[in-house]
Amino acid sequence: MCEHQEPGPLPFSLEPEPTPPRLPGQVIARRDTEELHSALGADLFIHAQNCARTFGDFHLALSGGATPLPFYERLMIDPAFRAFPWNRTHLWIVDERRVPEDDPRCNFKHIREIIGDHAGIPHEQVHPMRAHLDDADIAYERLLRETLGWRERGHDRLDFVLLGMGDDAHTASLFPHSPALREAQRLVVINSGPRVTPPDRITMTYPLINASRFIGVLVTGSKKRDTITRLAHADGKANPAELPILGIAPVGGTLRWYLDAAACPDHD
Repeated sequence: MCEHQEPGPLPFSLEPEPTPPRLPGQVIARRDTEELHSALGADLFIHAQNCARTFGDFHLALSGGATPLPFYERLMIDPAFRAFPWNRTHLWIVDERRVPEDDPRCNFKHIREIIGDHAGIPHEQVHPMRAHLDDADIAYERLLRETLGWRERGHDRLDFVLLGMGDDAHTASLFPHSPALREAQRLVVINSGPRVTPPDRITMTYPLINASRFIGVLVTGSKKRDTITRLAHADGKANPAELPILGIAPVGGTLRWYLDAAACPDHD
């Protein structure tokens, strides 16, 4: 005779998926960061494999800051991403503070420690900005042009750019009303002045980012909810000088937002 046992917990959450806000491009909204990282990781993994198979390499530009670091760690430890083509990946940085590479404020320092030192990317395919040097912007743009120039014309662009977003809607180091927002030709520039949160920055520009094949924007946490709400109600009327993230508009590429429930306007 079997003993009566109370049923165990269901193997899935009964909490509904958050409602994706209306933003430019596509929006992926998930209940928590674990689910969100799974969705982002799956998209990145498939895209990396397709590009490596088609072009022989994969050009990935990552952002720094606290938000994406747990995702980078997930890429390193989750068996689902074990077959990621790191040996064919070129690793770039979207923006950097003008500090030495061993400074804790250096974005690439943390990316190198999590990914660069453990993923098996060949040393010559890891590209820090060396942002503390006088000609860092010119050198990085030259390196991008030379490296991507080996590809067939029309495919000489970044394959995947992962962006974040600040409370003021800045992305990369493109701050509201800062000089870099007006750049229409250069791929990488120094962004400085009173509108830039110190220290000065080196940043990829709209022309380079918007030429990319895939742009992902990772936004998490309730601190970003008011900004997402403002973007969702902009209806194309807002000026990118006020909300720089709205200047992200890929030309022939995909724009996809990745939001957790806490960042979504309808979440309470």
